[in-house]
Amino acid sequence: MRTNHHGNGAVIRALLAENIHPDAEAALTRFGPVMIERLDGAPDAAALTARLDGVQLLGIRSRTRLPKDVFANAPDLLAVGCFCIGVNQVDLAAAQAAGVPVFNAPFANTRSVAELTLAAAVMLMRGIPRKLAAIRRGEWLKSAAGSHEVRGKKLGIVGYGNIGSQLSVLASGHGMHVYYYDIETKLAHGNARAMASLDELLALADILTLHVPSTPQTRNMIRAAQLARMKPGAFLINHARGDLVDIPALTAALESGHIGGAAIDVFPTEPASKDERFESPLLAFDNVLLTPHIGGSTEEAQAAIGEDAAVKLARYVFEGSTGKAVNFPQLEPGPLAPGRARLLSIHVNAPGYLSHLNEAISGAGLNVAAQHLQTQGQTGYAAADLEGGLPDGFLARVQAVPGTLRARLLNGG
Repeated sequence: MRTNHHGNGAVIRALLAENIHPDAEAALTRFGPVMIERLDGAPDAAALTARLDGVQLLGIRSRTRLPKDVFANAPDLLAVGCFCIGVNQVDLAAAQAAGVPVFNAPFANTRSVAELTLAAAVMLMRGIPRKLAAIRRGEWLKSAAGSHEVRGKKLGIVGYGNIGSQLSVLASGHGMHVYYYDIETKLAHGNARAMASLDELLALADILTLHVPSTPQTRNMIRAAQLARMKPGAFLINHARGDLVDIPALTAALESGHIGGAAIDVFPTEPASKDERFESPLLAFDNVLLTPHIGGSTEEAQAAIGEDAAVKLARYVFEGSTGKAVNFPQLEPGPLAPGRARLLSIHVNAPGYLSHLNEAISGAGLNVAAQHLQTQGQTGYAAADLEGGLPDGFLARVQAVPGTLRARLLNGG
């Protein structure tokens, strides 16, 4: 059982790891005081747990792992912010069971990834990777043979979400013919056309680019059979997730010449730090453009990610909002009115809990001015704005309600 009680005068502690952008600090303190500490690098679970005593908010990026044990041994932790796109590094079920919502910034690097993908398409069509490798050897490959404009070429986009659709607009502006495939019906931007199947898209694309999340359905979605369906000499771009492409199959397709080249930014296994050597069979090919997982690594994207994830953390700790949490019921109770207290109760999703909670509230002589409840899986999340003087031991009464996992109070001043 965990309880927290804070209002306008209490200071929240936040720990930010992995060089999160400085813009996050202003966003974290937007709604109230937050004492911010920074931790260099990506600590292991044991080192991180040792630093979490008394910490309410944790900010990480993609290299810091949060297994189940971290949540079991961090009773003060209220929320986690992943200052990145993916959340695979976090045990989301364990976080939910501990009453800890997890937030990320899924759209903040959209433009950066789309721009890099378009640039990769241009580079591949012009044969730049091969020419760059040659010129480093002192060779002067000035021939136009095999070099093409992207204008008029067919770009196939797998996944027409935020990145895929923005890339669609950029590519259309360069005169490309854009086609896409998505498992959900998506409104086409400009003159882009939806394809009925992945196979149909594979067969027509001069350049195929992947923009889907990592799921059981998408892992190794591009294997030998899919590569064989692509046009001879077509190009493949993966700036999405490292497990979408079967690398041995791609290696074979490059060796045979069936695939004309590739641009890969994400890999099944990546170095844990800059001091660890990168290894891949793709290093053997002059016609492959390799980048070190930098699709979203621009100053603009990192600033936007810092702002996005930090505001979500701040709104949760000062308002109780779980809007856009990836593992939690979605609740946005809004700003707390002066003179009121807000009770936030995380509980087991079971029949009758709300009525028992309201009995505890009325038994304390308090009036419910507003109330919200949402559930997700085994977890329920309730917010009640209360009027009247809070009696001593009120949080203990709430904790005694069967099914309560965690409760805290916010004061409206």
